[in-house]
Amino acid sequence: MKQAAKVMTLADIARLAGVSGSTASRALRDNPVINAQTRQKVQQIAADHQFKVNATARSLRTQKSYTIAVIILFDAKTQQAISDPFLLDILGVIADELTAKGYDMLLSTSKTTDKDWRSYYFDSKRADGLIVIGQGEHDARVDQLATAGVPFVVWGAATGNEQFPVIGSDNRQGAQLAVAHLIKQGCKRVAFLGDIRHTEIEMRYLGYQDALHAAGIQVEPALQLNTDFTAQAGYLQTQQALFAQLDSLDGIFAASDAIAMGAMKALLEHGVKVPQQIAIVGFDDIAMSAYCTPSLTTVKQDTHAGGQLLVEQLLSRINGGKAASQLLPVKLVDRQSSLR
Repeated sequence: MKQAAKVMTLADIARLAGVSGSTASRALRDNPVINAQTRQKVQQIAADHQFKVNATARSLRTQKSYTIAVIILFDAKTQQAISDPFLLDILGVIADELTAKGYDMLLSTSKTTDKDWRSYYFDSKRADGLIVIGQGEHDARVDQLATAGVPFVVWGAATGNEQFPVIGSDNRQGAQLAVAHLIKQGCKRVAFLGDIRHTEIEMRYLGYQDALHAAGIQVEPALQLNTDFTAQAGYLQTQQALFAQLDSLDGIFAASDAIAMGAMKALLEHGVKVPQQIAIVGFDDIAMSAYCTPSLTTVKQDTHAGGQLLVEQLLSRINGGKAASQLLPVKLVDRQSSLR
């Protein structure tokens, strides 16, 4: 009878690699504490012997789930969904980074998760840490996490008053660049489409005001139109609130590309030429913005760097280190919708 092949253990892999068990374990998780040559050697030996880490045994031994929960903060009334192109971009980066570090991703939304995030995720051992995407309308559950002292990071806008690390784009500077560009194209009356009850959008509105003030143009509160993050909201808001002002309006700054595309569709259907009559700039630089007609001028957020930093900062907190808020630079991408 043919003898069954020996089942390799972590100790066997460590012995073949000539390292300790803890070093082999870290190398298999691609922990940067272990030098690249050793990591590669251990991983190759594991691959040659078809060795897989027993996740259940590892969790029992370490009392960790090796799972990170990612919560997308949606308000109950919003029509925004996980299928939003910007969210898909950053979620893809986070998933890749977590996989490379040996973690699984548990995706939830604020519409479905429990009110007590500490109990639901940490006390139940569902997750070792949380990444919260967005801050909603100043969601109190985020502040509760900070009080509870559990490891989490937020993608959003830092105001300087938070008791937790926030990774996000320079929303105010991005909006200032966008509106200054519209003014340079000759625009003098620019509408703002976006819901300023959200911290990130509030910062974009401040940047909008900065650009107008710098150009000596008066800020008109009537031109700030609370608009959900979707193309449908941009389309309807343009029809319902802007059509009556088309004779004097010459620019639109939308707080997201989806809103901008909805507004542009409404204008084009109404016979308004973009950018000749009304120039438009969005925010995010989703893939579709380069391929719509006319192509959309927008503010590019670095989702790749953002996703990497969120994972890096969270794992630092989980492992007992520190994490700090970081502001990522943005840049204006000129396309057809604003160039006259």
